[in-house]
Amino acid sequence: MILDLLFTFVIAFAMLFLMRKVARNIGLVDIPSGRKAHTGNIPLVGGVAICITIVHYIYSHPGMINHENLFMLCITALTAIGVLDDKYDLSVKFRIIIQTAISIVMIYFAGAQMQSLGNMFGIGEIFLTWLGPVITVFAVIGCINAFNMVDGIDGLLGGLSIVTFGSIAILLSLSGEQKLSYLCILLVITMIPYIIMNLGLFGRARKVFMGDAGSMMIGFTVIWLLIGASQNPGSPMIRPVTALWLIAVPLMDMVAIMIRRIKQKKSPFKPDREHLHHICQRIGCSPMQTLALICFIASVFASVGMLGEVYNIPEYYMFYCFLVVFCLYLYALANYCRVINYIRCKLGLPELTIQQ
Repeated sequence: MILDLLFTFVIAFAMLFLMRKVARNIGLVDIPSGRKAHTGNIPLVGGVAICITIVHYIYSHPGMINHENLFMLCITALTAIGVLDDKYDLSVKFRIIIQTAISIVMIYFAGAQMQSLGNMFGIGEIFLTWLGPVITVFAVIGCINAFNMVDGIDGLLGGLSIVTFGSIAILLSLSGEQKLSYLCILLVITMIPYIIMNLGLFGRARKVFMGDAGSMMIGFTVIWLLIGASQNPGSPMIRPVTALWLIAVPLMDMVAIMIRRIKQKKSPFKPDREHLHHICQRIGCSPMQTLALICFIASVFASVGMLGEVYNIPEYYMFYCFLVVFCLYLYALANYCRVINYIRCKLGLPELTIQQ
């Protein structure tokens, strides 16, 4: 097993180095402009390298995941569309159409869809019946875009992905699903070379970005695993409410941003600088401090979800706790200047002037 993981790690690293050269030759690079504060043209190959590594492993080790051929086809298609988006900046409408189509393929050919919300409200299990496919499409699109939106500073998408895949791996292992758990561990391993190069630990000249190709592929993989684990008829591996805690930071950040944009009569998909990672830097955190803080928060949320699952805490308790946390999150983001200065006042620190 250790040698297997080490080999996957090496393959992922090799693919990053190889794809960097290809990206520069075909112009698949991120050019500094507007909201992009980096220097130099950075190859957008993290997602491509991870996709190739995972597809190669699943293809050479059949039986790791149900409907493996369909899964490989879906993530390859999303990665390819992501590459086109990275290079040609495809419209939001076109991306949503593709994500919807992939969702429908997953529902009707893999049978993977939301069938139950569990006992989320304390009134008994909620079955979705005919609404299942519709809610599944929204869940897939939501998860893909949640992970896409958090890819705003170096290491963040990789770090949050490790938290999510690592948590899923632990829960699947505890439920006896060793093959799926191992796949999640492999996903964690493939993220590590990307994070190393994304943070420029091998020198800024070798820096790479994930690109939309990677964020879309990661978001889809997360929702595929969560639906498969929580919607297994008869004996789900995890409860639906647990999934909310495992992706809490990307999910809450996306919903909060969309609510704010809709209130401002803007497109919910229009990029801005109001995400959690932007606010953390605005209040004085360095990029590395921001990365560590957000990944720590995500780890705490994921741990709450795992503990709730392990100790079988009632689903409605977990759900209402999640709603309370989300409301606090919304308030903190909307009033972060006041919140930060209140905390600094209690700690005896001078008031901080924060540029809005």
